[in-house]
Amino acid sequence: MAAKIESYRDLIVWQQAMDLAVSIYETTRAWPRDELYGLTTQVRRAATSVPANIADGYGRESRASYQQFLRIAQGSLKELETHLLIAQRVGIASHETVEPLMTRSESVGTLLRLLIRKLSPE
Repeated sequence: MAAKIESYRDLIVWQQAMDLAVSIYETTRAWPRDELYGLTTQVRRAATSVPANIADGYGRESRASYQQFLRIAQGSLKELETHLLIAQRVGIASHETVEPLMTRSESVGTLLRLLIRKLSPE
């Protein structure tokens, strides 16, 4: 039997998005200081936007509004992936660093799509 969802914090997608955001902060600590106001900030903002939008949507009055915030979270996830790939291409981050983050991001994306579908009218 599935656990009862009493808060956005009970959602596996939110938990995984939080873990991803923490991993992003840990990874970007090693990035060059001169990127602090460049890619580092962009990556961190995109990463924190994902769980924040999941939580924000959960607190909305309507299912449609909730879905919209989940779609915004999806967009932030794709933004995050793009920034990570740019960081890899310009030599700020290695493939070995980026690949596990991309895998985690894809997992969160899959869960977001499933949740959006589940919330859609039959």
